[in-house]
Amino acid sequence: MKTIYPKDLGTQDFHTLLQGSVSPRPIAFASTVDKEGNVNLSPFSFFNMFSTNPPILIFSPSRRVRDNTTKHTLENVLEVPEVVIHIVNYGLVEQMSLASTEYGKGVNEFEKAGLTAVDSLHVKPPRVKEAPVAFECKVIEIKPLGTGGGAGNLVICEVLVAHINESILDDFGVIDPHKLDAVARLGGDWYCRASGDSLFKIAKPLRTMGIGIDSIPDEIRNSLVLSGNNLGRLGNVEQLPREEEIAAFAKTPEIQEMHVRFKNDPESWLDHLHRFAKEELEAGEVEKAWLILLQKQ
Repeated sequence: MKTIYPKDLGTQDFHTLLQGSVSPRPIAFASTVDKEGNVNLSPFSFFNMFSTNPPILIFSPSRRVRDNTTKHTLENVLEVPEVVIHIVNYGLVEQMSLASTEYGKGVNEFEKAGLTAVDSLHVKPPRVKEAPVAFECKVIEIKPLGTGGGAGNLVICEVLVAHINESILDDFGVIDPHKLDAVARLGGDWYCRASGDSLFKIAKPLRTMGIGIDSIPDEIRNSLVLSGNNLGRLGNVEQLPREEEIAAFAKTPEIQEMHVRFKNDPESWLDHLHRFAKEELEAGEVEKAWLILLQKQ
């Protein structure tokens, strides 16, 4: 493990390290206006949600590392404390990237990026018609984090109204991640797409009290086959299978065949048992995996 202190690297080098490590990051595609009414549209990957009641989003236009100048978005929200924050999906990513070009003040990135400006309901900045989600916000505080190049400026925004493209909703009116097809920022030129095989579910331990990995029998916990993720899934059950369930499962063809095959080979028995359980775990069959793991030769 390499240990690095921020003071031992230049700001740009540590900036690169942070961006490569803290990822993927959601993107705030922010539209603002200055006091003259000039529109700016720019993406920021230092962004997330921080409260629901009140609904708070925060993004951070950092001071430029190369010359310590500030970005037009920051200057605009200081003059007109309003912003529309859009969520970027794959269908919008190239235009979003184009809008990140450092055009001169007063240049309209909506026009440069070929995006459609739509009047907002409660704030002066327009919203992007093509965006799947748009949040009209008032800026309630701007908190500078420093005065040097690379220093962030937290733009704390309260959501006044949300606009959701109905095409990304499921039958229950909830945003479907497959339909949203969101894009996130990595380091350098890299992005990632939250869709397809990259999406997966993990049951949240909110209504249950998992037994924990420390309660898993040593023979299983110290497995050479099972990964930390596998053990985490096993530890999320509330209780182990009952003895009668284990005994009933021992009579299944799979286990009976393994008894015959590895009758005098306990090491291979354990290895195959754990590999069998791993397959079931990764298919989401946690109860069956436990029944497999608790079999005796």
